Amino acid sequence: MHYVPEHGPTYHLLCMNSPYYDTLIAQVEEVVRRYDPVGIFLDIVGERACFCPYCRAEVIKQGWDPEDFYSYVRLAGVTYKKYYEGVNAAARAIKPNVRIFHNQGHIPCGRRDFAASNTHQEIESLPTGGWGYDHFPKSAKYAALLGSEYLGMTGKFHTTWGEFGGFKHPNALKYEIALSLANGACCSIGDQMHPEGFLDEATYELIGIAYADAEKVEEYCYDVTTVADVGVLSIESISGTARNHPADTGSGRMLLEGKYLYDVLDTACDFSKYKLLILPDAIPVTDPALLAKLKAYVAGGGKLLCSGVSGTDGKEMLFDLGVKWLGKGQYQPTYLRPEFEALGLPKTSYVMYSTNYVIEQTDDTAQVLGYARYPFFNRERGYFCSHQHTPFVTEDAAPAVVIGKDGGYIAWDIFSEYADKGSIILKEIVLHTIDALLGEDKTLTTNLPSAGVVTLNEQAKQNRYVLHALYATPVKRGGGIEIIEDLVPVYDTTFEVKTAKPITRVTAVPQNKELPFTYENGICKFTIDKFTCAQIVTLEY
Repeated sequence: MHYVPEHGPTYHLLCMNSPYYDTLIAQVEEVVRRYDPVGIFLDIVGERACFCPYCRAEVIKQGWDPEDFYSYVRLAGVTYKKYYEGVNAAARAIKPNVRIFHNQGHIPCGRRDFAASNTHQEIESLPTGGWGYDHFPKSAKYAALLGSEYLGMTGKFHTTWGEFGGFKHPNALKYEIALSLANGACCSIGDQMHPEGFLDEATYELIGIAYADAEKVEEYCYDVTTVADVGVLSIESISGTARNHPADTGSGRMLLEGKYLYDVLDTACDFSKYKLLILPDAIPVTDPALLAKLKAYVAGGGKLLCSGVSGTDGKEMLFDLGVKWLGKGQYQPTYLRPEFEALGLPKTSYVMYSTNYVIEQTDDTAQVLGYARYPFFNRERGYFCSHQHTPFVTEDAAPAVVIGKDGGYIAWDIFSEYADKGSIILKEIVLHTIDALLGEDKTLTTNLPSAGVVTLNEQAKQNRYVLHALYATPVKRGGGIEIIEDLVPVYDTTFEVKTAKPITRVTAVPQNKELPFTYENGICKFTIDKFTCAQIVTLEY
């Protein structure tokens, strides 16, 4: 046991560079030999810098500087690799086909070496336990590209893991299981056995409610290929940041709310599959290999959408987005005046709280979708106005949202700001820019409200597309836990799906109810009259 003042008693993370490693290997061998399990799950592992005597001695042995923090970061990678290779070898020496998963609490985007250490991927994503409802969709949209089976791992707990006597609302589990299925994932709902050795009957009544719905539709949910127009290059995959970088979260949230079909990418992905590639906020292109790959992508007709420092090398813009990039602006906050009627309102100036970057238009043929306006001054000592910040000068200062030959650029950290502020104008300008870049190449259009989720998968062996429509509205209660309680019906949801293969039948499942549809000019149109929580529709070709 370990004691942390702010948390009280808690578990202690043991060092895999110590004799504990040998103990663990022996335990793995004992479990696999004596109990012949289908698989083993090793929890709370990962690369962690450790400063124990064993690690210090190893740093010195390697000839690294024991007073340098990064020597221990470097050793963490070596230690973790030794750990998972040792565990895998020990288990497979006894049972070659045993399933193994090393759980880091997240599938790190860009760490394909970690993914390869597992026989499958398990996306730990307990919405009430700190992950939130934004986490699973973007994680699943990356895991789907890794080439192995993957599952969504939620739990029955109202708060987080190990909460004896805690139960989430059955409707929350129904939605979370439907969300896993919609993203092609298998399903896992966590519980914790009572120390007296019994499983709580109420828990399995709760789990059974969610799995009863899944059982009816699982044949439509596996062996699928995702359909996506947009690829989002994850900041996590570039910089190794934590699982919920604001720009990754904000971009995923916008695309879900805007009903765009998208995948989350690392630099090893095939960019050519996507009509649009988004580099959100914080992806300066300093790696020559990545720059060459992006240049090839746009040369092949792909479009980029960059914001913040993305698409630059930190000094200048590297792509023809119709602008010259001049770096970080001096004012904060600034204002955006769109060149279109956002939110159904007359053109006006909207406050932007994130960092603004100054650009100049370099191409007269480039399309300007919005202009930056600056405040009279920054609010600081000696310069004061009102309760929050200084109002804007009523003249456009510079173009700020521009579409050029290779794609578009937005001169703010707009995705990170959306994760923090959620201001509707942020989403409006991004979605307007995406629509301008995609044009008629957009695969899906629907009137499902913003809280809804739509995915489109293909089951090629069955000659069908499978569309998932979901709707639930998480609310925050207590100390900010996201709760799903009410599942309200949604009526008259229309869909237009562009397909290369003519559609011959549209069916709501599991009801096995054929839906009226039209198929003209490559677009299938149909309506779901009513659904609650989730509805699957197959489009056969």
